Amino acid sequence: MARKTNTRPSANAWRWSRTAETRRSMLVAAREVFTERGFADASVADVVERAGSSVGSLYHHFGGKAEIFLALWEDHQNAQEEAAAAAVAALREAGETNPLEQFIAGAQAFMEGSWQRRDVVRLLMDGDGPPGFELVRRTRNREWVRQNAVLLGAGTDPVDRVTVAVLTTVIGEAAREVAACETKTEADTVAAAAIRLIRRLDPLTEND
Repeated sequence: MARKTNTRPSANAWRWSRTAETRRSMLVAAREVFTERGFADASVADVVERAGSSVGSLYHHFGGKAEIFLALWEDHQNAQEEAAAAAVAALREAGETNPLEQFIAGAQAFMEGSWQRRDVVRLLMDGDGPPGFELVRRTRNREWVRQNAVLLGAGTDPVDRVTVAVLTTVIGEAAREVAACETKTEADTVAAAAIRLIRRLDPLTEND
């Protein structure tokens, strides 16, 4: 007689699911509290009250107010990068080989994400964060420039480096403007203007 397979989730799987759920609920609560009150004026008590959890649980999962702020930022950054990468991959799958068109597809996805998560972007725009946050953000931005250089096939000479840095800055500044818009129509107009600017700065066009 065949042994009956046990399809019930293990205790470890259940605990992992509960841990992930608790962590996610705290991030959602932190997003609401920080965007409403700012980092400086928010407290751990505000976050756990909104999450329906405990101070001990927040410290267990994150370590404190600064750490949950950084986790919220990291969550936003990962979502942005995943959306951009998916847009680039989809365009490649469709047969597009032009690196600039791939770059633009990623930029459009990035700006769309800034509109969808405009509350978080607005929070980050205010410069209200924990000590050391600006250094973390600058380090991440340098990595973003490096990734864009790879995507565009840029060289290592100073002109190529500054071109990629400028294009990356265009996306970042446009994303902040998109988040500041009051309507989706305004946001789409800003995004379209940024794409036009990127095309004018086309790094693949060689000057005679």
